[in-house]
Amino acid sequence: MSTTAPTPLRLGLIVGSTREGRFAPVVRRWTEQRAAVHPEFTVDVLDLAELDLPAALPGHGSPARDALGALSERLHAADAFVVITPEYNHSYPAGLKQAIDLFHSEWQAKPVGFVSYGGMSGGLRAVEHLRPVFAELHAVTVRDCVSFHMPWDRFAEDGTHQDQAETEAAAKVMLDQLAWWGATLRAGKAARPYAA
Repeated sequence: MSTTAPTPLRLGLIVGSTREGRFAPVVRRWTEQRAAVHPEFTVDVLDLAELDLPAALPGHGSPARDALGALSERLHAADAFVVITPEYNHSYPAGLKQAIDLFHSEWQAKPVGFVSYGGMSGGLRAVEHLRPVFAELHAVTVRDCVSFHMPWDRFAEDGTHQDQAETEAAAKVMLDQLAWWGATLRAGKAARPYAA
């Protein structure tokens, strides 16, 4: 009897900050490195600052609609997501909300994890605002996340974090939870399509 290895789960890594001078690339690099070595994932980075999303859903036939179609395909292909978000004024960036709202079925019956960063709260207030948004879109958010408190001077040149052992452990827990949910929901949808 031959056994084949399961197809790796596709992890969409969404970078939610689009501000000039943002700290997001540092957190993105750290997160991408952790996800890339996880045995159950292949990673697709979706950096909102590089995607030039429209402010509203464009009409049929517009070039912006075609760009959204390409992004929609990438979101549909994902089995799970990690959202990297800073905290702005006790919540998450407006551009991230816009990117989420432009799509619907792409999020359904998929798990979402979070890597947040910010001041004393480490971006956790942004995460708590994102959880009900994804619940409304029929996505499942995992409990554990990675949170970087006051991170600006805590990353070394090589991308490691000052509390590397602790943050590595937190990332592994979150990614393992995403892998379980991603595999479970993928199998469930294959057996019985999800109807929102």
